[in-house]
Amino acid sequence: MSQPQAAVGAAVPRVDAQLRVTGGAKYAADNSPDGVVHAVIVDSSVGRGRVTGVGSRAAEAQTGVLKVISHLNAPKLPPVQGGFPPGERLRPFQDDRIRFFGQPVAVVVATTLETAQHAASLVQVSYDAEPVSTDISDAEPADDPETYARGDADRALESSPVRLDLTYRMARNHHNPIEPAATVARWDGDRLTVWDKTQYVQGAVFTLSGEFGIPPSNVRVISPFVGGAFGSAARTWVHVVIAALAAREVKRPVKLVLTRRQLYFGVGYRPAYEYELRLGGNRQGRLTASAHEVRTESSRYERHNEHVLGPGQMLYSTPNVRQAYHHVPLDVSTPWFMRGPGYASGAYCVETAMDELAHELGLDPIELRLRNEPADDESTNLPFSTRRLRDCYRAGAREFGWHRRNPRPRSTRDGDWLIGMGMAAGVYDTQRSQAQASVRLEADGTALVQSATSDMGPGTATSMAQVAADALGLTMRQVAFRLGDSLMPPAPVHAGSQTMASVGSAVQDGCDKLRRQAIALAVEDEDSPLYGVDSADVVVRGGRLYVKDAPGRGETYRRLLTRNNRTHLEALGTYAGAPETGKFSFYAYAATFAEVAVDARLGLVRVRRMVGVYDAARIINPRLADSQAIGAMVGGIGQALLEHTVTDHRDGRIVNANLADYLVPSHADMPDMKAIFIEGEDYEADPIGVKGLGEIVIVGVAPAIANAVFNATGRRVHELPIKPETLL
Repeated sequence: MSQPQAAVGAAVPRVDAQLRVTGGAKYAADNSPDGVVHAVIVDSSVGRGRVTGVGSRAAEAQTGVLKVISHLNAPKLPPVQGGFPPGERLRPFQDDRIRFFGQPVAVVVATTLETAQHAASLVQVSYDAEPVSTDISDAEPADDPETYARGDADRALESSPVRLDLTYRMARNHHNPIEPAATVARWDGDRLTVWDKTQYVQGAVFTLSGEFGIPPSNVRVISPFVGGAFGSAARTWVHVVIAALAAREVKRPVKLVLTRRQLYFGVGYRPAYEYELRLGGNRQGRLTASAHEVRTESSRYERHNEHVLGPGQMLYSTPNVRQAYHHVPLDVSTPWFMRGPGYASGAYCVETAMDELAHELGLDPIELRLRNEPADDESTNLPFSTRRLRDCYRAGAREFGWHRRNPRPRSTRDGDWLIGMGMAAGVYDTQRSQAQASVRLEADGTALVQSATSDMGPGTATSMAQVAADALGLTMRQVAFRLGDSLMPPAPVHAGSQTMASVGSAVQDGCDKLRRQAIALAVEDEDSPLYGVDSADVVVRGGRLYVKDAPGRGETYRRLLTRNNRTHLEALGTYAGAPETGKFSFYAYAATFAEVAVDARLGLVRVRRMVGVYDAARIINPRLADSQAIGAMVGGIGQALLEHTVTDHRDGRIVNANLADYLVPSHADMPDMKAIFIEGEDYEADPIGVKGLGEIVIVGVAPAIANAVFNATGRRVHELPIKPETLL
């Protein structure tokens, strides 16, 4: 057995921190294989229609230009043979159809980036433009909504003593990571190597294999470092295929990096929502019914789904629920998952409605939530594996000083500033998937652990090394974790807060297997001090195997392997993922508290302080967890007060496709923030007792701010972001 170590649970600094801050970390665009050339995409300047001509002569006349590729001369790709995600998707240069503004219509390949950029500006594209539909408010939804129901919500609403009829609108948000999307592609015969910014190296393999009709074994994807993504790199977008297609055409490695503007068209976004919510309850504050009608924007060529209805199904005890989720097909690029997908949007509506109901009933918002705590998950009739939301409320209220909140809106001032406090609950499902990890213990006593997972910011290499160090009985300095290469054992997409539970469980399994190998070798070795000892009595700590009750009797890994002429020991760890049918309902929970100040004359909102409390089970690294929570609070401030994609509905052009006009929080916007993690573990969820953390920490931030704004001003805002003019 391994001995409890200092690694798991310790606030260990990131093992790759120095590489990242000194430029030693190699991101996708930093790769320049011999002979690399550069590609620049030419985007459509209309939102719908057909390409009638591509004038490339001026571009091709530029010195250094190798080729201009469009639907007129691009090779026909074979029928799709799989990929991620399944179903129809945009394929580059296969027809003359324009599906959205900014769609790639050509790519210029040249020997230098500057030449490619200049040549791309010379490509003349003509169109037969058609009227576009890009406004969710003016378009009709598809006729096949996704529905959910229990009880009779409509009848229960009619008889409810207290009813609210609310409509919410949430703007489209874009991911805007620091590192833009980038791909370097190289062909060696029929074998393809891609250095890519991706959260899913195996998914990129499957997609490229399907696009080009080659076996997955002929595709290698490398992505050891990801400079932020928030979900935008969780699928393989069309620019990756374009880079590979161009490389095959010019027979040289091709580097393609999207501009900041192109990110707004090319790598997804959190979709806009219109959410109608009817809430019913009695005068004692017990919910009786809810009805949810949701409209979300989607592209015409692909349908995007996220669980925006989740909070309304299980967060509170509600006997009668009716829900409908309508997709509105538009002439836009496909939305995609953005941090806290679905749940962050749904929680905004549910949690501001709960705050409004509490005000209507004259109840404290926490008390209303406590009165509607469910005993089980009413959407599945399964018990919760753990649910410590009450503890989150209690700890958050104590730390935040909730008792000082004046429940009467617009009653607290600081000079010209109106002061308000608000809170909200959050929930996110605990996802787990199949994963593998290889473990190799060298004769010198060091270990190498590998898995084809990713790290877009949470510190995957650090947390996995902590799990491995404790399981092997080594120090952190003796363990290295490598990731981001499709040649490594497979791992799920680095999204949905499933990496720690999935890959971490595989790491634990592999290290346990290897430790047992070493113990078996020792107790069967006549020359070992551990010869003949019951293997159950052998523990490992600091790279040394010894008898639990006789610490002086033992030896090191190094001595054991050297004496037995072993260069190494190795094992493959596996995790089967979540069972198809379970005995429990698995979620992580949050309670977020916010204090805001609103300028009474200008309507400007400033978040003064925030406290987030989380039931995320076992915390592997408190320092990394704290960083995740603080970053999510920042993202939630953006969602609540700043982020808003503006579209010109005449042609589908995104007007503010840059960081000057699309506002995200800056350091000047940052309040005093604190994260608290409720101690505990959930071994029903996975073998290492963790729940997902990266998503839950943003769910509930925006409604906590909105509820604080109401407490400060007396104005209930049903639209995100909250704009000053709505508060005047």
